Parts: sequence; structure tokens; C-alpha cells
Amino acid sequence: MDERIRIDQRLHELDGVAENLQQVKRVLAQSAIQDDRLRKLLTITGINTTVAIGLISAIGDIARFRSPEKLVSYFGLNPSVYQSGLQPAKHGHISKRGRSYAHAMLVEAAWAAAQTAGPVRAFFLRVRDRRGQQIAAVATARKLAIIVWHVLTRNEAFAWDRPALTARKTRELELQAGMPARRGSRKGSAAAYNLKSVRDLERAAGEQAEHAYQRLFSRWKQARPQASAVRAPWPPIRTP
Repeated sequence: MDERIRIDQRLHELDGVAENLQQVKRVLAQSAIQDDRLRKLLTITGINTTVAIGLISAIGDIARFRSPEKLVSYFGLNPSVYQSGLQPAKHGHISKRGRSYAHAMLVEAAWAAAQTAGPVRAFFLRVRDRRGQQIAAVATARKLAIIVWHVLTRNEAFAWDRPALTARKTRELELQAGMPARRGSRKGSAAAYNLKSVRDLERAAGEQAEHAYQRLFSRWKQARPQASAVRAPWPPIRTP
């Protein structure tokens, strides 16, 4: 009997923790829902509401970071560099400095982006084929940090936004903040994502963008200078 009482007490404690967590999520969503920065971040492949809120919290004012490399370093996603005397510098594992929770969120977003057709997935697959999945995930997280910097600095949506999916993510944030559900004929733009035809169209557009990136990289690889410092091209951000 005593064992049963202890189990019931633990279950009650867990219920309280879950309820408190939901309240925290609701407060965070309510404070973020009017933030245009968050809505821009939701256009980026792989970034959901939780990741977007976490990034906004970690970054604060994007003007603090003068370049995307500064933001990458802040998140601890920059490769560490080892150099001895006059020997060429050697790049090692990523640094362990930076906001660890934002770092983890970007890696989580990278794995999600790797499952979604588009240029970000094309980048992940290219690195994976050469270096393996784990390194590809971190490299993609680093690429996402760069995209985040450009999106926030320019106040522009990601070039390969999927509008119906973004509307759905935005609606999830609204519901998390406690806004009422729409019923009947009052359905918003998020409802479009429930239509298979809409999802198929957005997926096809993502696949076209993915193939375009692959062709662009292939041409760049053939024509690039021999200098190893030259970076592969990356498609631009667009103004919505």
C-alpha cells in the first residue's frame, strides 16, 4: 500500500510539472506572437515555434552581431582552428563556446530540414556524402545560423519559404498562446496545409529548389578557383 501511495504522489508531481510547463509555453508564446522577427524565422526550413522562440531569446538584438560568423561563433558552431608555428592552420571539431541550448536547437532544426525538400536538404546531403550524418547535421546547423542572421538583419523572409507550412506553424503558435480555435467558415490560411494538393505543390517547389542548388554547386565546383578558401555559393534571401 505504501508503494502505491508513493507512486500516486510521483504521478501527481509529474502532472504538476507538465501543467507548469504548459503555462510557461503559453506565456512564452504570448510574448512572442507579436514579434515580427519570430514570424520571419518561421519561414526558414526546419525551424518550428519552439526553436524560433529559443533563438529570439538567445540572440536578442541581431545588431549585436556584425557578421553571420559572429552569430555562428556565439552559438559555438564555428570549427576550432589549431595552428603551430608556420604550419598551415588545421580545422578541428566545433568549438564548445556559445549558448549551448540554442546550439542544440539549431542542430535539431538541421535534422528537421534534412527531411524537407529544398536547398537546405541539398546542402545536408552534400556534406553527408563526404563526411557522414553527424558532421552534416552540425554543418547544416551552422548554415541555418547564417540564414538566421541574414533573415533578421535584412528583415526578410527565407527565399524558399513554404507559405502554407509557415501559416500552419504560425497558427500553432497562436493556439499555444491561448487564442481560440477557428471553426466553421472562419478557417485561416493555415487550413490550406491540410489539403494534399497544397502540400504536394509546396513539396514540388522545394524539390525544384533543391535540384537548382545541386546544379549550381556542380557548375561552381567545375569552374571554381583552386584556392581552398573559396566558399560554395548559397542562394540569396528574398523580400516577401
